[in-house]
Amino acid sequence: MRSHPIVDRLAFAGVKLGLDRMRGFLAALGEPHLAVPVVHVGGTNGKGSVCAMVTEGLVASGLRVGTTTSPHLVSLNERFALNGQPIGDAKLRSLLEAVERARQDWVRSEGLGPDALTAYELLTAAAFLWFAEEQVDIAVVEVGLGGRLDASNVVAPIVTAVTSIGLDHTEQLGSTLEAIAAEKAGIIKAGVPVVLGPMAEGPAEVFARVAALMEAPVWRAGAHLRRERRAEGWRVQTPRGEVGPLRLRMPGAHQGANAAVAVGILHRLAEVGFPVSDAAVAEGLGRAEVGARIQRVDDRLVVDGAHNPEGAAALGAWLAEQPRRSPRILVFGMSEGRPPRDVLMPLIPHVDEVALVTFEHPKALTTAQLAAALGDLPVALSDAGDVRSAWDELDSDAEELVVAGSLYLAGDVLGWLRARDGR
Repeated sequence: MRSHPIVDRLAFAGVKLGLDRMRGFLAALGEPHLAVPVVHVGGTNGKGSVCAMVTEGLVASGLRVGTTTSPHLVSLNERFALNGQPIGDAKLRSLLEAVERARQDWVRSEGLGPDALTAYELLTAAAFLWFAEEQVDIAVVEVGLGGRLDASNVVAPIVTAVTSIGLDHTEQLGSTLEAIAAEKAGIIKAGVPVVLGPMAEGPAEVFARVAALMEAPVWRAGAHLRRERRAEGWRVQTPRGEVGPLRLRMPGAHQGANAAVAVGILHRLAEVGFPVSDAAVAEGLGRAEVGARIQRVDDRLVVDGAHNPEGAAALGAWLAEQPRRSPRILVFGMSEGRPPRDVLMPLIPHVDEVALVTFEHPKALTTAQLAAALGDLPVALSDAGDVRSAWDELDSDAEELVVAGSLYLAGDVLGWLRARDGR
């Protein structure tokens, strides 16, 4: 389902960081977030890919796995998965209605206002309740925003991971990599193993200090996690041993870094007694897939959710490796609070034209706003207007189309094409 009235009603509350509301509501629900073991995954980029890889590795090991991620691309169902499969519409509807009834009872009993819970908090609580009801063996939980004050940070994880650190959500998390790292390091728990992806030394030092304070053992990319790309696939080395070849379904060199984090998580789980074999790890990582991660819809269309400079750099590196058919047109739209110039710059060398678009989301920047920010860059810019209205003309003008700039744009395009012609 694309949305639900319960979620829509709470969406106006926007983002409200903090854990007190979530803890109070989960107590009223019977604390379902403590009912199953949890892997907690944060980071700037790569969280969704790592969650998918870990999930599939655990499923291949014969475990019953719940996964919750955010945001969704096309449907709410994507946020709730059991063994990698999204929840069905009927079950999701009944789950949301049950959680909303509990929320209303909680609001009345505590004398709270009608917006005492955000949409994200409600959805996260619903996922915890569903996992408890389904008695999953383990849950893979993606951080929504930051870490320290994210609604998911009420869990008691058995492994935590941070995939990467970049400048994103700076209004909420801080304007430096070190400040953002400090927020994301808030998911580290006392004595709980931590797996860290590649990052600059400044953020790495922040994590080292926090982990030492919490006596949390760390495996860090480069020091403890090593990856090598070979003709037959990726090989990953952890302190527990080597896994490979890993033939990843998701393209891009950056997925090798994500695979190393995922293998690190799965090896940590094996160390604490989960029945995870290297054969299952290789099988699971080979079938892991997430939409809008350099998703090749057909031989002329690629859709990617790159919405920050690091994501754009990863997409640009992949484009540089591909045979180029001109004109290659970048369909580019962004949301408020993002740096358009910094996101577009890594992509300019790899495209012939940039078509500025807007899309169906309240936070979407207008094409006029994008043009004002990008007008002096060394690339041919055009104002294409609404992406759906402009699509047929763009499609006819291009030999290749690349959609990027926003996960919301990627979801809008994928959902619309799916509805229109079943792509």
